[in-house]
Amino acid sequence: MEEHKEKILAVCNQIRTNTLMETLEIEFTDVGENFLIAKMPVTPKVHQPDGVLHGGATVALAESVGSAASYIFLDGKAFYVRGIEIAANHVKSIQEGFVYAKASMLHKGRTTQLWEIRVTNEQGELISNCKLTTIALPRKN
Repeated sequence: MEEHKEKILAVCNQIRTNTLMETLEIEFTDVGENFLIAKMPVTPKVHQPDGVLHGGATVALAESVGSAASYIFLDGKAFYVRGIEIAANHVKSIQEGFVYAKASMLHKGRTTQLWEIRVTNEQGELISNCKLTTIALPRKN
């Protein structure tokens, strides 16, 4: 994995173009044997009206990194990956800086995958804990 790390991150960051990920300024920053990490700036464009990070933006970050991780750790050329369920527990607010989402695989089935996505602040404090279920659908050639 280490020898392909830069290439994987480059591909992940390239696919953001003209998507919600680009709008939210999500950037993939690290990948390992069983995880993928992305960061997102916390600015007024992802705030609730009272000036804290919107839970919907947090969930969009979590689903983006979890779905990208499924694509990486499955054969993305053989399967379409789609999120089929996501749940989030928001435990701390944040007004500025960055949040980091680390997707780690909890279960890798033939069809469905279960991901834990921990969203933390720059100090490593938990902001949200998310669970994403993805499905791998065969591509028809």
